[in-house]
Amino acid sequence: MLKVSSYVENPSCLWGRFVKGPGIEAVENKKEYDDLQMKMNLFYHEVNLNVQKIKPSTIEVGQVCVVYWSALRSWCRAIVESLFLGTVGTQAMCFLVDHGERVIVSSDEIRALLDKFLQLPFWVRKFQLAGVHPMTLQVSGDCLEKAELIPSTQWDSSICVNDDLVSKKFAYFTSQKAHQTSGKNGVDRSPAVLACDIFSETQNFLATDGCTVRSLSDFPLRQQDPIVHNQGECTFSYCEVFIKNSLLLDRTQEFVFTEQPTIEEELVCARLLQLLNPDPLNPDIIHTDPSRSGIVVHSAFTLDPCTSLANAPITDTFRRILMRKKYAGPSLAESYCWPAVARGCDTVLISHSGDQPLTYIPPFLAHMQLSSVFSALSSRTGPIAVILCPGWEKAQTVIDLLEESQTVQVLHPMVILLGLGKDEAKTVKIQNNCQVVVTTPFSLVRLLRLHCFLFLRLCHLALDEVDLLFSRAPDEMTTILQHFQRVTASEERVSCPRQIIAVGKRWSRHLEGLLHNHMSNPTVVVTVMEEAALYGNVHQIILLCLDCTKTSVLLGVLDFTPDVAQKTLVITNSAEEAEHVFKAVSNTSAFSLKAHEELTYQFDSVTEQWKKPIGPGTHVILVTTNECMKSLGICDATCVVHYGFPSSPKLFGSRLFCMSQNFQNLSDKTCSGRRLSVLLLSERNARHVIGVLRYLKRTEASLPPELLHFAQGVLRAKEEQKSDRPLCSYLKSFGFCRDSSVCSYRHSIRPITDQPLQPDSGTIVVLPLFIKTASVYYGRIVSKKEDSYESLAAEMTTYYATEKLGAKEVLEGGLYGVQEDEVYHRVRVTSVPDKGEWIFYSVRALFLDEGREQEVKSHQLLQLPAQFHILPPQALEIIVCRAMPIDAEVKWNPKVTRAISQKIKGLQHQAKVVLCLGNTVFVDPMVRMTRLPGLKTFINEYNVHAEILSTGMGTSNPQHLDLLKELCQGAGPGASAGEAPLTTG
Repeated sequence: MLKVSSYVENPSCLWGRFVKGPGIEAVENKKEYDDLQMKMNLFYHEVNLNVQKIKPSTIEVGQVCVVYWSALRSWCRAIVESLFLGTVGTQAMCFLVDHGERVIVSSDEIRALLDKFLQLPFWVRKFQLAGVHPMTLQVSGDCLEKAELIPSTQWDSSICVNDDLVSKKFAYFTSQKAHQTSGKNGVDRSPAVLACDIFSETQNFLATDGCTVRSLSDFPLRQQDPIVHNQGECTFSYCEVFIKNSLLLDRTQEFVFTEQPTIEEELVCARLLQLLNPDPLNPDIIHTDPSRSGIVVHSAFTLDPCTSLANAPITDTFRRILMRKKYAGPSLAESYCWPAVARGCDTVLISHSGDQPLTYIPPFLAHMQLSSVFSALSSRTGPIAVILCPGWEKAQTVIDLLEESQTVQVLHPMVILLGLGKDEAKTVKIQNNCQVVVTTPFSLVRLLRLHCFLFLRLCHLALDEVDLLFSRAPDEMTTILQHFQRVTASEERVSCPRQIIAVGKRWSRHLEGLLHNHMSNPTVVVTVMEEAALYGNVHQIILLCLDCTKTSVLLGVLDFTPDVAQKTLVITNSAEEAEHVFKAVSNTSAFSLKAHEELTYQFDSVTEQWKKPIGPGTHVILVTTNECMKSLGICDATCVVHYGFPSSPKLFGSRLFCMSQNFQNLSDKTCSGRRLSVLLLSERNARHVIGVLRYLKRTEASLPPELLHFAQGVLRAKEEQKSDRPLCSYLKSFGFCRDSSVCSYRHSIRPITDQPLQPDSGTIVVLPLFIKTASVYYGRIVSKKEDSYESLAAEMTTYYATEKLGAKEVLEGGLYGVQEDEVYHRVRVTSVPDKGEWIFYSVRALFLDEGREQEVKSHQLLQLPAQFHILPPQALEIIVCRAMPIDAEVKWNPKVTRAISQKIKGLQHQAKVVLCLGNTVFVDPMVRMTRLPGLKTFINEYNVHAEILSTGMGTSNPQHLDLLKELCQGAGPGASAGEAPLTTG
């Protein structure tokens, strides 16, 4: 049997909780509800919450909500039972569904209940005694001496269990048949004995639903409902009886009741009522103050964010385009950035979406088209705006978006990408009606050297992925900004607009110089909290210690007699850790406070004391946990101590944001106050070291040498985990990887894995068949003697000329034949889609003797006899050494690859092998040799390396081979290449 703990209103209304029974663990059950209570308190107690956003739009009887219960000092789930007009306005009687209590609250104190707090069923249930009904004493009006007990609709205040109620004449028993007969004459008042046979079948249970009496046989049992046997005395089934959140009880000494309803059934009513709210709550966007959303917005003027496309400062054309794309924005970053850009203000945006052109393009185009800049500068020619991109690939993305935005007829945008050719810049023609040029810093500087007069109308400079622009082309960016400053500072340009837009994902010191030297009254928006701390110039201190000495190190770093007022936040990772630290700091001269998940009822008092003004020499220390930071809403701390290590950059940033009021403000060139971050690193934080070091290096903090040495060891260990991964393609192509710490491929040589499968020296004749990039090809080695592949190709042609059978079954990894024109190829299927009911479909196939991989229609696959499996795949990778893209690019421009492909594909070349790793040969040089007609003399028609450089999009990479050989010489468990060395800053 199940047992419940309850309190009683009357025998028809007993409120209780399950404490024991089949499938019920009381301790686990209580922990779940305690956790729910804690999470609700943390959320609704958050001091930065916009209360108006979490109030229900309407309050109705039966509505599910959240109210504050002063007796427990906690936020609780409740149902509104009644509304009435009190002395201080509308008040509500609310029933606390997890506590079984009723409270009266003001309607202004009611909060909406979020879906995430509805995952557990209400903890208390309504029970009622089965088979007993109330009686009352009726006195005859004409004779006061005559009185009798009759059935009643209400219970007297006396309460007892079934047997006692009947024996004391407070109740009577009824059978199902008798209860269905109306009037007192039809009532069977026999003092029936409560024998076990009344439980023998489910139809003996009665459930009430309003005034209707139902047999439980009306409620079908679920298949999973257990059959419970009670020591062989009585047998009954737990049924699905759930009517208006009421459960049926029979025998109160040993409560017998139906099975607890499922969560889905429990929440049906609650969810229906929740849907009555016409403005569904989203806890992530309920803040209106940007600081409450964890972002920094520094602006010289009041910035009203746009909250929807309907009120966004963009053109109707662009609005329709975004709606067609089902664009979900504007995002939090765009809601603040778009208004500033549309007003023509200098703007800096640092956001996770900072690499997306939509963060600035829509309002930028609107401002361009609606401003009067055209008439003001009509006497000159040349673009009015330049959009700088970090590479050719991003430039192409931006120009595609501009063309899609239907601004071509008005702004006539064009993309300009220049190589290193001598006369390339001279031949550039910019149309007279071109208003917007999309280019890269390197290309623009080449243009300015010869055509600076074409950029005298510049009014707008947009820096796309500004962090990459400064890191890859710092000198070029300096030249461009100086030119922009000169042309916009002339007296004749006083009435013309002037705007710089800088958008990126990361803050850098270069941006500080951009704001100070080239922007006027800028708007700064930073939506990434860890980047906001970099912008705010938080000073970082890293202390190494053993985990057992963290407390003493903490006490040693704190200044208990400061010259100026200090507010220090010590953040731990658990309530137990917070109590331990608080005990230590409370013994000092500092004024100490604590707040963690188990003390939510003290949050108001803690925040009140924290906010009190303090004078010089006072040090307030608050010890708290990660979970409580939002609830406390602190943003004026002067120091944050990371006693518990932050497990992610986001958590690290949220901690640092507790000092946001003291961040430097580069919009008005002010610095609000002190801001210090102290990170305690112990041996338990080893797996997080690389991530935090990557961030701390950008702060220019002094890093302990021991930490750097340890980090190098962690990097080597991580490289070890990539032993089964392919060798990094950038490492092979250029000798280095741009960022091996985040690259998922291998950067170390493995003697077994990379054992040469092709000649590692000497001269060979190669036939390039698939041109992957300008310097990487796939093809075959052509033998001067007997060519095995040529013999195989001839045999396949003969075979398929007489018998061409289609593949019976297409399997991943299977070998098949494919015909292209008159040539037959061997292929291996690398992936097969889930074809479902499709008859025709395509598969991905690798051409074993050419190296290319492409889509092939399944019905084109031919059976490949076993004799054609014997010859190993003939394709190998060929890399031309000492060539790389210009302008710090890591990808070749497609027009370079296209030009080289047209030049060398399908033609035999003589190449000198200088290195071989696995199936990859590195050649230097690779030349096309042509025999003179009628003579035995050969001449070098061209050198592939020289051809790459002649396109103007390639440059020499003299360190390529040296880096690869160095990598091979250090081959072993710890050898790696392309790693950016960790320095002390």
